[in-house]
Amino acid sequence: MESTVAPRATWKGYLKISELTVPVALYAGATTSQRVSFHVLNRKTGNRVHREYIDEETEEPVERDAQVKGYDAGDDRYVVLEPEEIAETIPESDKTIRIEAFLPLDEVDTAYFDRPYYIAPTGPVGADSFAVIREGMRRKKVAAFARAVLFRRVRPLLLRPDGPGLVANTLNFDYEVRPAETVFEDLPDLKIESEMLDLARYIIETKQGDFDPCAFDDRYDQALAELVKAKLEGREIELPKPPKETKVVNLMDALRRSAEASGGKAPKKARADKTKKTASARRRKAG
Repeated sequence: MESTVAPRATWKGYLKISELTVPVALYAGATTSQRVSFHVLNRKTGNRVHREYIDEETEEPVERDAQVKGYDAGDDRYVVLEPEEIAETIPESDKTIRIEAFLPLDEVDTAYFDRPYYIAPTGPVGADSFAVIREGMRRKKVAAFARAVLFRRVRPLLLRPDGPGLVANTLNFDYEVRPAETVFEDLPDLKIESEMLDLARYIIETKQGDFDPCAFDDRYDQALAELVKAKLEGREIELPKPPKETKVVNLMDALRRSAEASGGKAPKKARADKTKKTASARRRKAG
């Protein structure tokens, strides 16, 4: 039997709403540690290589203690920021996640979601208070908007009830999210035929399912892992065949084919219209 290691908290502090304070821990909700990773090697020697910062004028390597951050002010001018100056501008963390407001669960656009975390009480002290907050949110079907200094930066958070705990997403700031209108504003407002909508609804109904993350295959990572394994074993890997390209000649025909490929026949109206068109074509050909 495989042993499971308890996850390590990435942050510990308090969850606060009004005068109620609960000791909690924050756990990373996603990790890339299981992905296939590579080192950069010297092709000739097989040795690992490391990066160096090179002065673009002298072309000499710059040691770490001689490196400093600089803001590009334009015209080849840079504002130099010393490490201690940057550190002084970072707000001090009081280790508190402050809930500022409660929102309907579906009010926050998912485009603002950043990293996921899990929040749980750190012990029996405050566990009852934590459960009351979580259950109250669940029954009212709301999420909590909060702020906290996490990893040396003030971050907005959205907290939602999830089982016995809370799931939190750090949120992108407004200036970091590109408005959808910048992409969608030039899209034409098309009038869709009812028959096409019937076919689209039929395809959607036959393809309905449940959200199951286990069904998501990281095919790129799997392919890399198989390639590494094959090279270790000294065998050739069988490359997958590229999918056949299909040309969509007619949108209605493409919808009908999709409906039939979804495990059934197209809706009656669509089949009847197709039969009429086929019969008309035959009569024209006979005439």
